[in-house]
Amino acid sequence: MKTDQDYDDIQTLFPEEVKTFLKEHQEGTYTLLDVRQPGEYEQSHMAGAKLIPLPQLPDLHTALDVSKPIIVYCMVGGRSRMAAQLLMGLGHRNVFHMQGGIQAWEEPTASGPREFHLKFVRGDESAEEIIRKACLMEDGLKKFHEAVKAKTDDPDMATLLTSLIKAEENHKRTLMALADAIDTVPDEANLMEGGIDMDEFLKQNEPFLKDVPGYLDLAMMIETQALDLYLRMAEACTNEQAKQILFRIGNEEKIHMEMLGRYLDGIYPSKGEG
Repeated sequence: MKTDQDYDDIQTLFPEEVKTFLKEHQEGTYTLLDVRQPGEYEQSHMAGAKLIPLPQLPDLHTALDVSKPIIVYCMVGGRSRMAAQLLMGLGHRNVFHMQGGIQAWEEPTASGPREFHLKFVRGDESAEEIIRKACLMEDGLKKFHEAVKAKTDDPDMATLLTSLIKAEENHKRTLMALADAIDTVPDEANLMEGGIDMDEFLKQNEPFLKDVPGYLDLAMMIETQALDLYLRMAEACTNEQAKQILFRIGNEEKIHMEMLGRYLDGIYPSKGEG
């Protein structure tokens, strides 16, 4: 299982450093990866960038040459940071994340969102610890979606958030049922110990919660980290029943990412969508 060391292995490049990298490396010796949606890509993208929207990355990452360095970017840096983390978890090694995204590439003073830290996976967790940490993740996701729902005036966004909140509640019930099935009882009073400070995350990223695209970028960032967490846990899990449930919840997180991607497509429609 990949542990916290992998998070530190993800290399961050600022736009000026990416420009230097591109000058010093021949075309074809690296991959420039855009993880935004097709409509965003059509509006503006870096020359030569390969498009794989973040919701599709878990299934399409095998199209990337593992022998070549990968520079990942998005709009403001949230999705690309999580994409880089996900790629590391899937076996890619030489991965760079462009800080600030294409917005900073085009406007050097722009900055990206603060990261959502989940540096509490060791790799040798017991079944009880796995369930407790997964429940921790679900509590954090639910709290994030509830906080954004309380702020939005967009009825379609509120409907989407309601669906995501219910999904996180269902995930937690599934995890607690799993705890009963494998004769382990996580202490619910301690579920929020050890890793997530959602209030601080929301405070740090307040500027990105003022519009729908900003929320979607943060939401994809968190859902991707949830998927990465479940895949890492499933890889380390020795209980087959727990492993399959973690894979199932991970697949559902991919569906959530696709839902967010479709909503973003509505904001940035591609040319073929009218």
